[in-house]
Amino acid sequence: QVQLVESGGGLVQAGGSLRLSCAASGRTFSNYAMGWFRQAPAKDREFVAAISGGGGHTYHSDSVRGRFTISRDNAKNTVYLQMNVLKPEDTAVYYCAARRAPGLGPTTTMSSYDSYDSWGQGTQVTVSS
Repeated sequence: QVQLVESGGGLVQAGGSLRLSCAASGRTFSNYAMGWFRQAPAKDREFVAAISGGGGHTYHSDSVRGRFTISRDNAKNTVYLQMNVLKPEDTAVYYCAARRAPGLGPTTTMSSYDSYDSWGQGTQVTVSS
């Protein structure tokens, strides 16, 4: 398993940007597909984006496509989520997760939290209107 620590959350005005980071320690980082999820109060955890182990394949949910970008730097054992044009409905705790397989797999797999083996503690993102 890998240990994950998120950072970069905070308070931002609508239309602003934030970049979240997730630092991983443990086994070979490139062997893991990575995902970002979010959870707003009283709502289920929602898939945001995923990236393959080598970084060549990404997938973003419809709600963030065109505004958010997932990326990774395997030399630094870090995955990022660049969030632009933030909206109040993006307010949530954001979690990164690792799946012990380098490929993304089918959409149903990469977007399901049950598919991931390790989770970070989360970082709060609050977007004010």
